[in-house]
Amino acid sequence: MAVPPGAVWTKACAALKSELGEGAFGSWVAQAALRETDGGGLVLVTQTGIARDWIRRNAWRRISELWAQHDPQGRALELKSRFELDSEAVGAPPVQALAAKPAPSAPIADAAKTARPAGLQDRFTLDSFVTGPSNEFAFAVARRVASWADGHFNPVLFHGPYGFGKTHLLNAVAAEAMRAAPDKKVVYLTAERFLSTFVNALMNKQTAAFKDELRTADLLLIDDVHFIGGKQSSQEELFHTLMALMAEGRRVVLTADRPPSALTEVDARLRSHLSAGLVCGIEPADRSLRLGILERKLQLLARQHDFRRPPTARPEVLEFLADRFTDSVRELEGALNTLVARLSEAVCTLSLDEAQAILRPHLRGGEKRVTVDDIQKATAEHFGLKQADLISERRNRAIARPRQAAMWLAKQLTTRSLPDIGRRFGGRDHTTVLHAVRRIEELKAGDPQLTRDLETLSRKLRG
Repeated sequence: MAVPPGAVWTKACAALKSELGEGAFGSWVAQAALRETDGGGLVLVTQTGIARDWIRRNAWRRISELWAQHDPQGRALELKSRFELDSEAVGAPPVQALAAKPAPSAPIADAAKTARPAGLQDRFTLDSFVTGPSNEFAFAVARRVASWADGHFNPVLFHGPYGFGKTHLLNAVAAEAMRAAPDKKVVYLTAERFLSTFVNALMNKQTAAFKDELRTADLLLIDDVHFIGGKQSSQEELFHTLMALMAEGRRVVLTADRPPSALTEVDARLRSHLSAGLVCGIEPADRSLRLGILERKLQLLARQHDFRRPPTARPEVLEFLADRFTDSVRELEGALNTLVARLSEAVCTLSLDEAQAILRPHLRGGEKRVTVDDIQKATAEHFGLKQADLISERRNRAIARPRQAAMWLAKQLTTRSLPDIGRRFGGRDHTTVLHAVRRIEELKAGDPQLTRDLETLSRKLRG
């Protein structure tokens, strides 16, 4: 039976990743794709000529050996850059893109021709970005832009609330794009830096140099573009910069806190062109995504602080953080930072009560104080009940489930003990509250509607 070329390449990659190391593999080999020509030949295609030359010098002999070892049919494999392939008009659809997961991003190579943009943060990489339903489309677009893929939309605008990954994505796109094509010019700016640099250029009569710096970029990235709203001359300059770049097929990626239609303080022409590209919304992270972010963050902190034990924490502690810090990923990570700063690797054995005690001052200072009465009123209203129903003896499911949800919220959003919560729900025993909390945790795993109800109530109660 013939072995598919993609399967041969996957096996070769598994060995190459181990032999070359994750940094070299991710920077050079992971960007290549296997393609089949019209005549049935097989070509390993790199995104750039530089990547092709690096592979030819450092890895091609070993790739050829591994290919021959795993391909019983003895098919020949060529190495070409994407530009060579395009010029030869051989470009058939990929047989299979590289199946191995890209390695964690490494620092930008010193030999890169593109100067490293000021303000770029190494910690923000595509590999460290945790995806979920709220951001997976934006992440897929970011990956495509960073790989210099053909058929791109222009401009691309990522929008969403503060603290949910827009700056992370923009930094990651810049770093990955520079790694994939070191011969291309990447310019990354915050809107604030764009404004200050433009004003300084005006004052020093250096606007020509400012325009040349931006308009010769192969990829221009601007973070928090909404800050330019109301600055007429700066908006005019940005508008003409976009027009110049797009006319030459160069790429533009921006972020904002709102979609273009809501950027009312931005010039109508600029707003129109932002809307005409690809607009990618990033929604607030759901609970499963927040838990994933906490687990990834804990792994990073474990490496930074040289934990001797596995970087894990008690599930109830991570769930407490995920349920309490819902408004911003930055706040979520900040809470975990606080625990690790206080306890170092002992955070791995931290109990829920200890975590609540450490974070209590932080919570009180930054949040609206929520009472059990508030929770009962909001829950009754949400489920179309009377507050008295929640403290009554009635046990039918239409009342019992909202009552359990309210008890769960009381445990999450207040510092009341289980016996105290039980007393406020009609004098119930603390074991009843504990059963309610555990039951809601079990149900959330398989009931998306209940999860949405709880998140809606949590946001409403926190104001």
